[in-house]
Amino acid sequence: MIRRWSPDGLAAPIGQYSHLAAAPPDHELIFIAGQVGVLEDGTLAGTDGESQTRQAFANIGVLLNSLGAGPENLVKLVTMVSAREHLAGCRAAREEVFAAWYPGGDWPAHSLMVVDSLATPELTVEIEGFAAVPR
Repeated sequence: MIRRWSPDGLAAPIGQYSHLAAAPPDHELIFIAGQVGVLEDGTLAGTDGESQTRQAFANIGVLLNSLGAGPENLVKLVTMVSAREHLAGCRAAREEVFAAWYPGGDWPAHSLMVVDSLATPELTVEIEGFAAVPR
């Protein structure tokens, strides 16, 4: 089982994440390429940060499912948002997804950054991840 925690001696996390996460030795570490808000048919789920974030997480869910895994196997996430104007929507979608994925608040380690741009101008959010899957 993935171990996630925030030790004593520093401030509590300022958002939905744990300071530390560790994978058991009998697990394989899987690197999930950055997922964007693109539907299976290649079209964007929407033009805003909220719809694209929701779809990026849905895509991560599909990838985890293909491994016989789920959100509980995520060790770390990295979210990149293309402009501050998309932060509120990104956070709203993340809160919605995390409420379903982690009802007990046992969140993976997570970094969030605002970047100048992503691969194409219409993309507002990209999320990559690291999962630990039993061998």
